[in-house]
Amino acid sequence: MPAADRPRRAVARWLPPRPGETAPALWAALYFFSLLAGYYLLRPVRDTMGAESGGARLPWLFTATFAAMLAAVPAYAWLASRYPRRVLLPTVYAVCIGVILVFYLLLASGTGGLWTERAFFVWISVFNLFVVSVFWSFMADIFSAGQGRRLFAFIAAGGSAGAIAGPAAAGLLAPLIGTAALLPASAALLGVALLCIARLRHWAVRREGTAARGEPGGLGGGVWEGVRRLAASPYLLGIGAFIWLYTTLATFLYFQQAALVADRFADDDARTAVFAAIDFGTNTLTVALQLFVTHRLIRRFGLGTALGLLPAICLVGFLALALLPALGVLAAFQVLRRAGNYAVARPARETLFTVVARNDKYKAKNVIDTLVYRGGDALSGWLYAGLSALGLGVAGAAWVALPLAGAWLALALGLARAQARRETAAPAGDSALHGDEP
Repeated sequence: MPAADRPRRAVARWLPPRPGETAPALWAALYFFSLLAGYYLLRPVRDTMGAESGGARLPWLFTATFAAMLAAVPAYAWLASRYPRRVLLPTVYAVCIGVILVFYLLLASGTGGLWTERAFFVWISVFNLFVVSVFWSFMADIFSAGQGRRLFAFIAAGGSAGAIAGPAAAGLLAPLIGTAALLPASAALLGVALLCIARLRHWAVRREGTAARGEPGGLGGGVWEGVRRLAASPYLLGIGAFIWLYTTLATFLYFQQAALVADRFADDDARTAVFAAIDFGTNTLTVALQLFVTHRLIRRFGLGTALGLLPAICLVGFLALALLPALGVLAAFQVLRRAGNYAVARPARETLFTVVARNDKYKAKNVIDTLVYRGGDALSGWLYAGLSALGLGVAGAAWVALPLAGAWLALALGLARAQARRETAAPAGDSALHGDEP
């Protein structure tokens, strides 16, 4: 077998690819691998700094993150309104590379002390949502709904492989070279993502037939158009509510994790290694599910089952925590919840955006993935702080979370039905909104 054919044969074992899909699926998977490996080199650093700040300060950090989103979203919308994707995507990642290198210089030199660490916590919390949101906007733009159902799980598995490699490298390197030295490696991985963007754009231009007439330009509109489009669409509002419920329940568990690790580990590098170990275990399970389960689950049982799985896990998990609020129960729930999100819920959720207009894919989607997400973080952070002030521990918070998980499950099933109606109603000639190519 020629060496060049081996990657394509390996992909074919897990995917039912159509002609011309294997190469872009591989480039997209490498793109997501690079993003998440780079982010997961930084995530343990962020979590260590969050633990240092103490549980009482976490609501303030989450609120500061939301405020940073209020500044970042219109800046991104301004770029999207004026520049085509061949300029927009590289600009976003180039800015992120520059900021990472600036933080490396500050942390390595000890400049700014605690305020630099808090700024880094806030920036990483903005960075990870933006780079992943832009990635999935691009995927929803260049792949059709039918391709999304077949390919998004494999593409997401590339990200999960990066999410395994990142914390594994962080856990090994942090005690040896120090935490700050992880930042330049993350910047280099974002450089690999830029190469993947160029290759995928070339494929998309040929597929869309835009080489001769040129790619579409900027999206036009104002800097808050994404908010306007979100508010005007019940379908997009439903997706926004799905994200808000997800992040609210995830924040509850994150606060518990931060407190437990801060109580048990005093050394920064030890905390970094512990957070990296948690990420490594979660992401190993995730990539196995993505490669062998997710696309088969969607194909056999439909999008509703895939979207509803994570809310169902949360229903069972919070009930278990309410009845038995122990560390082992919380840890098992956290691993299952995060693996269920990355492996099943995220690819299914991104398929919802394949049946919306391009403006919604880049603008309204970005508002949902950033402002709605971090707004949910900030609100739920203060809600959790209030519950703690009332004396509600792990069990009490779990009882509060249970009805939210039930509402989330009902919403997931409704969104799946709405996506199916939109895909069926899309014009037959619109490859961005309807099915597969012949």
